[in-house]
Amino acid sequence: MDWKLFFIAFVTLFIAELGDKTQLSVFTLVSQHQKPLPIFLGASFALVLVTLIGALFGEYAAKYIPADYMRLAAGLLFLLIGLFVLKDALPAILKQWINFL
Repeated sequence: MDWKLFFIAFVTLFIAELGDKTQLSVFTLVSQHQKPLPIFLGASFALVLVTLIGALFGEYAAKYIPADYMRLAAGLLFLLIGLFVLKDALPAILKQWINFL
């Protein structure tokens, strides 16, 4: 086992997930249902499965796509997702600002 890669992956994802929609979803579910254990287990299994799919796809894609292209595609995908989220959120944000002023 490459422990350095293990800890890089752990720290990177731990920081990325803090305050992320996944954590907020778990927080909301637990506050609504007051049953943290099944929600924790279900969310944990979902994250493990999604991460497994990502790792397997990454291994497969690395055989055919150069790493520079993968980084570029990932960056563009994140940018596009951010723009779509901003497009959907912008009217509400502007409305709040107008009401604030």
